[in-house]
Amino acid sequence: MGLGLNGGGLESALYLHKLGAEITVTDLRSEEVLKPSIEKLAGIPIRYVLGQHNMEDFEKADLVIKNPGVRGDSPYLKNVRRIETDISLFLAACPSKIIAVTGTKGKSSVSSAIHHALSCASEQKLFSGSSWLGGNIAVSPLSFLDKLKKDDYVVLELSSFQLGDLRGNPLLKPRAVVMTPILQDHLDRYGTMESYINDKRVIYQNQDNSDLIVCATDSWGMSFKKESRARSLVYGDREPEKGVSGGWYGAGDAPAFARLWDAPQGDACFASGSLELGAIYELVPAKLKVKGMHQKQNLLSSALALLDLGLRADFIRECMGSFGGVEHRLELFHEKDGLSFFDDTCATIPESALAAVKSFAKPPLLLCGGSDKKLDFDILAEAVSLSKKTFLLEGEGTEKLRELLDTKGIAYYGPYSSLEAALDEISGHAVKGDNILLSPGCSSFGLFANEFDRGNKWKKLVRERF
Repeated sequence: MGLGLNGGGLESALYLHKLGAEITVTDLRSEEVLKPSIEKLAGIPIRYVLGQHNMEDFEKADLVIKNPGVRGDSPYLKNVRRIETDISLFLAACPSKIIAVTGTKGKSSVSSAIHHALSCASEQKLFSGSSWLGGNIAVSPLSFLDKLKKDDYVVLELSSFQLGDLRGNPLLKPRAVVMTPILQDHLDRYGTMESYINDKRVIYQNQDNSDLIVCATDSWGMSFKKESRARSLVYGDREPEKGVSGGWYGAGDAPAFARLWDAPQGDACFASGSLELGAIYELVPAKLKVKGMHQKQNLLSSALALLDLGLRADFIRECMGSFGGVEHRLELFHEKDGLSFFDDTCATIPESALAAVKSFAKPPLLLCGGSDKKLDFDILAEAVSLSKKTFLLEGEGTEKLRELLDTKGIAYYGPYSSLEAALDEISGHAVKGDNILLSPGCSSFGLFANEFDRGNKWKKLVRERF
C-alpha cells in the first residue's frame, strides 16, 4: 500500500517476490508519477492498481505492507488480516546489531556520521563486520538484508511515522539510540506535540540497561532519559553537572568534549582504549568539513554513541573531523564566478532554515517557502530577517509567511511559481562573494514530488545556469 519513490515499497515488493508471494501494488498516484519505481520491478509478476485503492484488495490480502506516509486510521486498513512495513519485515530477519536514530532534524546527519565512523573502524579491522545505513534516509534496509552478518552494525534512521508503525513490536531493541533535538513538525498529521512525541518514544520501548540512549539536555531529552530503561549519555551547549555522563560543545570553532562518570558498555569487537572516569575527552575537533553549530551538535551526539560502543576517543575525533556531511543538508554543491550555491532542501521546518542562515558569517541570499505543516512561522520570518535578501517559492506556507513578513515590514521577492523564475530573479541580485542558499523551512508538496525532488531540481538548474 503505497509504492512510493523512496525505496520502501519497491524493496518490500522485491523481498516478498523472492519469498514466493503473489503481489498487488496499490497506490493513489499515477503510473507516470511512479514510473521510476515501476521500472525497477519490470519482469516481476505484479498486479498494479494505480490512481485508486479497492477495498476488496485489502480484505482479501494475507498481508498488507503499509507505506509510513499512510495514516494508521485509513479505512482501507480497518479489516485487514495483518499489517507490516519494510522496517518490520527487516527487523524480523535481521541478524545484526541495530543503532537507531530519531528526532526532528539532524537524523540523517547523525546516522551518516555514525555509519562513517563504523565504516572507518571496519576498514581498519577494529571489528570483523561491516556497517550498513538505511531507513528514513531513503534506503530501505531490505535492500541489503541478504548481505548482513552477525558482527555487522546497521544504523537505522527512523521517522515518527516509521516508529508509530512499530508500536508494540518486540523486535526493535537497538544497542544504541540517539535522539536528536525535538522541534515542532508534522502537526498537520498529529495535531499536538505530545502525539508526535509519543511515536518518537517507541524507539526505546524495548531497551534495557545493556543498551544506551543518547539525548539532549532540553526538556524533551530529559523526559526520554527518565523514561528509558537504557543507560544514558546527554549532550548540550554546556558541561553537564558533576556525576552526569555526557558531552558539551561551544560556540564558534571550539571543539566538543565528553566526560564520563560511569564506565561505558564497550562492545567486545572493538579494541577500545581504557577511559579514565572523570577525565575530559575531545570528541569533535575545532575544524570540521560541515557548517553550523547544529552540525557540531549532531557530531557530538554521534560521538557519544560511538564512545559507548567501545571506539577510542582519538579515533572518534578523527572520524568526526573527516565527516563530509549528507546530500541535501546544507550541501555546498556548486561554485562559479565567486558565487557559492547551497542545497538545504531537507530544511522542512522553520528552525532548520534559521540554523542554516546562522551558519554563514556573511548573510546569504535565501530561497525559502513551500507548503504548510501547521507550524509556527515566526522562526522562519526571523531567518528571512537575517538573510541578505529573500526570495519565496509559492505555497500555502509561503502565504502564511508573507502575512508575517508584511506585518513586520520585512522585505522579500516573489513568490515564484518555479525554481527557474526564482533563480532568474536571484541572478539579478547576486554579486561576487555571495552565498545562495535553498533552505525552504517548509515541506515541498505542490511544486515538487518531495524534498529530494526539490533539491535535485535546484542543483540541476543551478549547474545548467552557472
